[in-house]
Amino acid sequence: MSYIEGVAREQQVLLPEVLDEYVTAENPVRFIDAFVASLDLTALGFQRATAAATGRPDPGDLLRLYIYGYLYRLRSSRKLEQETHRNVELLWLLRKLTPDFKTIADFRRDNPQALKAVCREFTLLCKRLDLFAGELVAIDGSKFRAVNSRSRNFTRAGLERLLRGIEVRVAEYLSGLDTQDQAETSTPTPSAAALQQKIDALRVRQGEYAALLAQLEASGETQISLTDPESRSMKVRGGVDVCYNVQTAVDAKHKLIVAQDVTNAATDRDCLSPMANAANDVLGSAHLQVIADRGYYNGPEITACQDLGITPTVPRPITSANAKHGLFTKDDFTYQAAPDTYRCPAGETLTYRFSRTPASKGRAYRGGRRIGESSRPELLARCGLSSATPSRADPARHPQA
Repeated sequence: MSYIEGVAREQQVLLPEVLDEYVTAENPVRFIDAFVASLDLTALGFQRATAAATGRPDPGDLLRLYIYGYLYRLRSSRKLEQETHRNVELLWLLRKLTPDFKTIADFRRDNPQALKAVCREFTLLCKRLDLFAGELVAIDGSKFRAVNSRSRNFTRAGLERLLRGIEVRVAEYLSGLDTQDQAETSTPTPSAAALQQKIDALRVRQGEYAALLAQLEASGETQISLTDPESRSMKVRGGVDVCYNVQTAVDAKHKLIVAQDVTNAATDRDCLSPMANAANDVLGSAHLQVIADRGYYNGPEITACQDLGITPTVPRPITSANAKHGLFTKDDFTYQAAPDTYRCPAGETLTYRFSRTPASKGRAYRGGRRIGESSRPELLARCGLSSATPSRADPARHPQA
């Protein structure tokens, strides 16, 4: 038995004479070509959409190449340039045009808003083709790592810590200058010139950190990034990294993206109503339902969705540690609006008695009456209370808090 062998390279073959025969009717590049041909590139804001007398690269062809790279996860301009020379689909799509990587990179750099408008045009096309149900939308966020490294991202506390460290090191070097003459000649110590050079370098770095701190205070931001100014340090799986927060809203019918946005918010807490409203603007639904994970749970955001006529479904996070100890949590107490009381699991009523704002915590507490002496001791223990301990109602459970 021998191995399966391929066709000899010297074998003559009859290839199709027309490039179009290499691309099947179901190939996605045919849709890309037809979609771009239907767009008004001038109205969308693309640069050089009107050809000059000297000739320019057609933004339509570059847009076709950009969409193809997005579809097949080719982000590098150099890789896209390579594919235009050897990829049969791109040979067909671009009609054998081979733009260089600099032209491809400049196209993406010079047309950010126009590319965003193309995404919206595609979404509207999906709507016209009835690919959206417009009834249920799921919202979620993803952390996309920025080019900015962690060492070039600074917070106020981090800058203040660096400045304090420089002051300590400068003091040590100055002390070394003062005691250098008293050191034994046999002990190797840095020279005065070397110490002064180190002090000067620290002073320069100190000035840079002080300038960054002043810039941070003037901007009112909590972080500053030097490479990607809009990127922020965020919690990701496995630690902390400098990222962007990419928000997407997906329709339930064919799992197509309805709306998207890129923010530098470290969490998703304030993104629910903006994304729900953006999705509803596209879908035009009278009764849109939105679902999201517990990272989006935020009372004002949920209220904002309801004011827009959108029904949100977001699980409430469990933040109490009492459940781990076998105690009742605030979720086990039912608020009764009319009498302004709480009902405990044993049927006892907690009535309002006082309000106070501890200076240490800075938020108001509404105090209820003590659970009576007649209550069962085991119930008091599960509530984490004793007969002499007042009960406090969490303001988050009160509709007016």
